[in-house]
Amino acid sequence: MTSGTRSSLLAGALAFCGALCVAVLGSRPTRAHVKYVADGDGTPTDPIEFAAQVLSEPTNAVLFGGTALLGAVGLLGYVWVRPTIPDLDVLRETLAEYDVLVPWMLRLSMGLPLVGAGFAGYYFSPAVDGQPRLLLLGLGFLLLFGLATRAVAAVALVAYLAGLARWPELLLAMEYVPGLLAVVLLGGGRPSADHLLGAIASAPGTYYGRVDPVHRVAERFRALIEPYTRYAPTVIRIGLGVVFVYLGLVEKLLQPGRTLGVVAKYDLTAVIPVDPGAWVLGAGLAEIALGVLLIAGLLTRGVAAAAFVVFTLTLFGIPDDPILAHITMFGLASAVFVMGSGPLALDRALADADSEAGRPSLGERKVAED
Repeated sequence: MTSGTRSSLLAGALAFCGALCVAVLGSRPTRAHVKYVADGDGTPTDPIEFAAQVLSEPTNAVLFGGTALLGAVGLLGYVWVRPTIPDLDVLRETLAEYDVLVPWMLRLSMGLPLVGAGFAGYYFSPAVDGQPRLLLLGLGFLLLFGLATRAVAAVALVAYLAGLARWPELLLAMEYVPGLLAVVLLGGGRPSADHLLGAIASAPGTYYGRVDPVHRVAERFRALIEPYTRYAPTVIRIGLGVVFVYLGLVEKLLQPGRTLGVVAKYDLTAVIPVDPGAWVLGAGLAEIALGVLLIAGLLTRGVAAAAFVVFTLTLFGIPDDPILAHITMFGLASAVFVMGSGPLALDRALADADSEAGRPSLGERKVAED
């Protein structure tokens, strides 16, 4: 079968599935009534029976079945055809120039919420309040300045893990783990106080270089950890994927009653006109799908962009959501979008397969044209 024939079949399948989903959404089932499995106060208690009740509605079943089919066909079609799109090649080449800014982005996305937590009086997550402020304030400001960055990030990581052992609620802020690990791997980057002081200390004849041994220790540590810095994109990608799976599974699918309350409170069915139960199930499954794709490293930049859009829409759909506590997620998604999948990813395996098959990259085409 030729590539053109495969592309035509894929386009036809996608068009069919898209028409199916549009037809289902066009039915606007916002007022459908589903009798969920509930306790005495009407709150669903069994997530499996809740999902079964939602899918027992024919409209919901067609909606979820059509969406799953569309997603599966699109994903398999991409892996099978892997079209070469010049726009995406240019995007990758341009984003490669932004790699130097990733440490700065990560410092901001970790430091700002730590400062906010210190001033607000909670410990990493708003779910744990009434804790001493000075520790998080100090760690946050040092990360923002980029001073002793790797050591500060390591201390912050230990502080989070120690708090997690005492307050399991901190799982809601587990994105700090991949974020702080990535800062340990990448360091402060530039602009940062570490970069400025290191430049002064390493220059011959400077007074600061005579009295400060810190930069020498930092350089030895940097040389020691240098072989592992290439795994920073992998750490961030997998960490963000685990967060998505946790939020979709534990926070939504396993607690449908609480999520139904959120849907009702903010009238989210007016934003996406589906049954409230379908809203809960769809949101949970969508987050799990994004998380699995990130963990696998497939369509990484596209998934990171979709995650960023989800975070942004959440801010408008839930106006009293603590935005400062979610800056970490924005930062991690931005870093994944810039760096791509990194090692140990299906995207990398597919790229290697294309290279072995002789499919030229944008850079190779430019050389050939010149």
